[in-house]
Amino acid sequence: MKNKKENREVSRLTTVLALSTLISAFGSSFQYGYNVAVINSPAPVMQQFYNTTYMERYKTEMGQNLLTLLWSLSVSMYPLGGFFGSLMVVDLLQPCNRKGTLLFNNIFSIVPAVMMGASEVAKSYEIIIVARFIVGICAGLSSNVVPMYLGELSPKNLRGALGIVPQLFITVGILSAQVLGIRNILGNSAGWPLMLGLTGIPALIELLLLPFFPESPRYMLIQKGDEKKAKKALQRLRGWDDVDAEMTEMRLEDQSERAEGRLTVFSLLAQRSLRWQLISVVFMNMGQQLSGVNAIYYYADSIYSSAGVNENDVQFVTVGTGAVNVVMTVAAVFIVEKSGRRLLLLVGFGICCAACVLLTIALSLQESVSWMPYVSIMCVIIYVIGHAIGPSPIPNVVTTEMFRQSARSAAFMVSGSVHWLSNFTVGLVFPFMERGLGPYSFIVFAVICLLTLVYVWVVVPETKKKTFLEVSQMFGKRNKVEIKLGDSDLPLKDSKEDPEKVTAF
Repeated sequence: MKNKKENREVSRLTTVLALSTLISAFGSSFQYGYNVAVINSPAPVMQQFYNTTYMERYKTEMGQNLLTLLWSLSVSMYPLGGFFGSLMVVDLLQPCNRKGTLLFNNIFSIVPAVMMGASEVAKSYEIIIVARFIVGICAGLSSNVVPMYLGELSPKNLRGALGIVPQLFITVGILSAQVLGIRNILGNSAGWPLMLGLTGIPALIELLLLPFFPESPRYMLIQKGDEKKAKKALQRLRGWDDVDAEMTEMRLEDQSERAEGRLTVFSLLAQRSLRWQLISVVFMNMGQQLSGVNAIYYYADSIYSSAGVNENDVQFVTVGTGAVNVVMTVAAVFIVEKSGRRLLLLVGFGICCAACVLLTIALSLQESVSWMPYVSIMCVIIYVIGHAIGPSPIPNVVTTEMFRQSARSAAFMVSGSVHWLSNFTVGLVFPFMERGLGPYSFIVFAVICLLTLVYVWVVVPETKKKTFLEVSQMFGKRNKVEIKLGDSDLPLKDSKEDPEKVTAF
């Protein structure tokens, strides 16, 4: 009896759960990170290809403004595709389920991989821009579905750690692209098409292996009503037969949501009981992307060159930064369940804010002080450390925990849309901002980090080791509602019942 009770409280990481996590994260999240950084190192030779192709077509050299615009489009079409991928989440999740959506999504990776790999032979930079949009759709879907899938597979004591694994694979993808982008490997005039095309390999691996692993038990029970399959999947994931406690918790969640049904985005926006959860998700995702992290990933080589780093050393400094990112994300996996989500967000945004201010000062003084380039490098590394432990991995974890089953798909559609639109804005605007504001560009990012930190401090509660139902109750007071079994919008001030009777969970 004691062992059964302990099982209900603390679940271990089983082989099935670990492999489900690794395969879905590698097949989907790895590609997200890889495509963020893949065009950074080979940017000069790719721009030369753009110029040469233009010259062959029009017998004149491409102007600098047109080249900057085309390159900005090559960068920013990826997050724009991510935005459209996020809009597809709700429509795909219902007929295809979590696992099926991830499998279907591989189409949006394999097709553009072939397109980008053939772009030089076709002598078309337009193919690259279109393919970047399509692979962005893949990233937009996976960045929403993978955290949702893993959050629903995981027991509550492992949900934070496993929720960070997708971000870990994003950082590994970034590092892999940085390593392959070294000029002696693939970051050269001969290797860049292959480098862009390699993004299809993780998709093929996921397509072959993921069908052998379980679907989300919560999806099977709450949205499909198939208790038998849900229990079987849960038993495989937990490694024991006694899953009655979790099944009961899922039934309670199902019961509490029957009146609501599956929420669309519009009905989600109208739900008073979810108002502050939704606002928090918007703020965290805007803060995550507008804080400047992707400006660093997209244009790391350019930033280091501006900081005075020797041209031959830039690629190795960039790889070193990617390695630091991976190490700190691994650290976040191990500390998130002890430190909590809220603390990591506060510390992370605080570090990023300070690093942006110091980087601005360092870049401003680099021409007058000989050792300032080293300070600039340290500021970027410190920024990456801060972002890796909080702002990068935590928002998706918290989004999963803030919403119950009926609202989760729509919530991820909103958060993903905000995430990718903000990402698109940074990718498109930063080259022009860098040319116009110079070193003061990072002051804008510092202000955004500070505002997000203040919001998290005031509004966002700690969600670690809470059930989805308990998190809903935590927001009840701020939303001025008290959630009952089957009810969603009962004002606190109007409730006259005994709190123990009102509380359904």
